[in-house]
Amino acid sequence: MHIEAVTLRKLKMRLKTPFETSFGITRERTVVLVELLADGVTGWAEVTTSEGPFFNSETPETAWLVIRAFLAPLILGKDLRCASEVTQTFAAIRGHEMARAGIENALWDAEAQQKGVPLAKLLGGTHPEIKCGVSLGLQASPEALLKKVATELHAGYQRIKLKIKPGQDLDFVRAVRNSHPDTLLSVDANSAYTLADIEHLKRFDEFNLLMMEQPLWWDDIFNHARLQKQLKTPICLDESIRHSRDTEAALDLGAARIINIKVGRVGGHTSARQIQALCLARNIPVWCGGMLECGIGRVHNIAVSSLPGYTLPGDVSASKRYWDEDLIDPPVEVSPRGTIPVPTSPGLGYHVRRDLIERWTTEKETWRAR
Repeated sequence: MHIEAVTLRKLKMRLKTPFETSFGITRERTVVLVELLADGVTGWAEVTTSEGPFFNSETPETAWLVIRAFLAPLILGKDLRCASEVTQTFAAIRGHEMARAGIENALWDAEAQQKGVPLAKLLGGTHPEIKCGVSLGLQASPEALLKKVATELHAGYQRIKLKIKPGQDLDFVRAVRNSHPDTLLSVDANSAYTLADIEHLKRFDEFNLLMMEQPLWWDDIFNHARLQKQLKTPICLDESIRHSRDTEAALDLGAARIINIKVGRVGGHTSARQIQALCLARNIPVWCGGMLECGIGRVHNIAVSSLPGYTLPGDVSASKRYWDEDLIDPPVEVSPRGTIPVPTSPGLGYHVRRDLIERWTTEKETWRAR
């Protein structure tokens, strides 16, 4: 693939309803899109940063700077045999996983189109459909949360994930579990607790949870291993896992029994596949987490969720949960059984709404090979 041009865009997209986690409330997303031209074919990807350095250290502004100053110059005018080869091209860049993933994932889309195969097939996917769960932000009361849960279960979602933080946890989870004793239920703390909370966290064992996601520090593995020894509930690591080496350390230490793979957080599809292969070899279940993506990022999540080992419902939900209009056509829809079919046409398998992209773009920059 000869890399001809890279275009970055910032768009403002307002969520249908605010989404609250332990580190803040999101009402509007700054969506950063990568449009990459290779051999006349356009590949698309999303840079899945949060608004500020709260989930990890990246932001839309830092990703833009790193792509402009370092990543784009490394690939423009170059010839790559395949998308995964770009990981070696970027090997000198430390961190900035989401920025790197934006470029790499657009290359995967372009390669799939050039080869005339669905992105999922190019990645090694085998599932014709994926199982879907839903992530529910913090609510004002257990009663308000129960209404949200009922709505999502009625829509068919196979797993409910509840965001928690100190002061908004046990009573909320208990209310849901009492009302829905057989529902696949998990909690996500987004690093809201410390080891001083061990006795408190033990109390979650009574709820028969699928998992407790990232209860401790975002960059920690060792203390999660200490905590897991005290809990019956499986710990799932999210923020702590940036690549396969983190994954191997976490599994060797017993810090996690489940791994959340976010393609942006781990630096792109190549890294995500390495983690998936490692976990599959060790019989560790994985699932795909979400970052409030627009449709372009969401379709990349569908593709990666089709790989072997993705046995748990992921956070890949319908477009209409978040957006009045999405950037793809048709929008992502979830069946009454809580599944999404994996696209079978080349590339992403959805039509990118360039009209909406142009209308909502607030900033744009293009770099071309000389």
